[in-house]
Amino acid sequence: MKFMKLGTRPDTFYNEQATRGVVSDIPADLVIKINETTYLLHKFSLLPKCGLLQRLSDSSDSENVPLELHDMPGGADGFELCAKFCYGVSINISAHNFVPALCAAKLLQMNESIEKGNFVGKLEAFFSSCILEGWKDSIATLQATDKLPEWSENLGITRKCIDSIIEKILTPPPQVKWSYTYTRPGYTRKRHHSVPKDWWTEDVSDLNIDLFRCIIMAIRSTYVLPPQLIGEALHVYACKWLPGITKLKSSLSSATQTEESKAVNRKILETIVSMIPADRGSVSAGFLLRLLSISSPLGVSPMTKTELIKRASIQFEEATVSDLLYPSTSSLDQNFYDTELVLAVLESFLKLWKRIAPGAVDNRHLLKSIRNVSKLIDSYLQVVARDENMPVSKFVSLAETVPAIGRLEHDDLYHAINIYLKVHPDLSKADKKRLCGILECQKLSAEVRAHAVKNEFLPLRTVVQLLYFEQEKDSMGTTSSKLQKSHDLLLGAKKRPATRDSHGKRSLMNKEEFKREEVTRRTSHAEGREKGQHKRSDDKLALDLERKMVIRGGTEDKGSEKLRGAKEERMPSTKMDLDSKKSMQRARSKKSEHGCEKGR
Repeated sequence: MKFMKLGTRPDTFYNEQATRGVVSDIPADLVIKINETTYLLHKFSLLPKCGLLQRLSDSSDSENVPLELHDMPGGADGFELCAKFCYGVSINISAHNFVPALCAAKLLQMNESIEKGNFVGKLEAFFSSCILEGWKDSIATLQATDKLPEWSENLGITRKCIDSIIEKILTPPPQVKWSYTYTRPGYTRKRHHSVPKDWWTEDVSDLNIDLFRCIIMAIRSTYVLPPQLIGEALHVYACKWLPGITKLKSSLSSATQTEESKAVNRKILETIVSMIPADRGSVSAGFLLRLLSISSPLGVSPMTKTELIKRASIQFEEATVSDLLYPSTSSLDQNFYDTELVLAVLESFLKLWKRIAPGAVDNRHLLKSIRNVSKLIDSYLQVVARDENMPVSKFVSLAETVPAIGRLEHDDLYHAINIYLKVHPDLSKADKKRLCGILECQKLSAEVRAHAVKNEFLPLRTVVQLLYFEQEKDSMGTTSSKLQKSHDLLLGAKKRPATRDSHGKRSLMNKEEFKREEVTRRTSHAEGREKGQHKRSDDKLALDLERKMVIRGGTEDKGSEKLRGAKEERMPSTKMDLDSKKSMQRARSKKSEHGCEKGR
């Protein structure tokens, strides 16, 4: 940090109770009183350089009457710097004492018009050439204006410092050559040669909230920096000034916090919320939830709290379980975790989701969003279930708020209920029934259902429902399997390839072979499954198939005879063929008669 050294004489000012003076052989002839401090000085040293003291001394009738300068900016410290400059005492001017020195010199009218090379001219030259050119000097000087806001504003100190700071913040990181503070975990200047984009956030966070707001709003108006960088600056500032925002156990509810400190923190919180960029993702969901968690004990306005809930609900799916774990600050709640906060954000998310969902183009994104939130809530329930003071009503209310479309399965919900039942073994039957009533058996995996059936903590009604669903599922599986096999059987019979006999004629599979194969299949299938009515149905189905095959076979035999007759008619009618035909007919008739006699 730069400084300016003025004067060469040693410091001969002394302090004697409430009186300050200069060690000198010449008696003091100028008495100046500033608040509770009285200065015994000399006119020959101060009057040539201070226009105000000249006028006040000329108008005073008596030399013994003290000049009262109670409105001196910077108080006694500012005036003493001016007095030492008049005596030529060695002083160092830096960013820390520049503001009170300049304000006091302005009041005393230590201008160039009074004497060449006066105090005001030297201070202004140092301000423009050193302080405004430096980064940390501008920050420190602006920070010092907090004690003299009106004087600093009127003299242009505040505006010039802010302009200098903004100009440096908007400088591209590769062009940053000045020193800055950056103490983030994992960052070492030696390893990182490039300047981080948020290099300025930590130094700016030293300012009070009003000055910080001036800088942030001025930067936002330029649209040069991305919203995420603005959000990072807000995050750094909140972590530095708001107690409890980085801790699980907040100190905001402690009795040691005064109303004055609460008012200051409330103003900081409300100002930070008003500066959050509208762009989604400019700040994290966890940061919004942390701000929301401390809003109630600070007593922020309803408008600020509503805005935080809305902003947190928009990014709710990006949150983690640790982002939701905040202690309850309400004196009416005995439970440790603040489930009301999570419920408020969840309800706001669902309202927004229902408003967007009907006219949405990308429904898959919306479904993914609500299912991510559902998994987040179920994981959160597994944590809060371990709280011994967590009432069933709050647990169930939070679980039931998640719509059915958000839960493809109930495994995580079952785990949360199981934990709650273990931690609360003395739960009444009615509460157990209400708790387990939110489970849907058909949405549990086979592994979880197997565990639930043997779970001694579950009420009997839930176990019976699980067993009934398991039995019904097995029954439905058996029926569908039988119907599928019968369908395949019928298709196989229709598509079975025809074979040729020894005469080269087409014929179907022997009916007896088909029957034996079918009975064998149906018997083995019936032994592996249920007996009784299902078996009779299988036999009946096989018999029907057999009848169809018999009818089909007779039809095909008749068709074969007609086919043979047509072929014989198409044969050439030669004499030899006719004789052969007659001889074959006679042989057939004899064979037929012989068969008839044998039958008789």
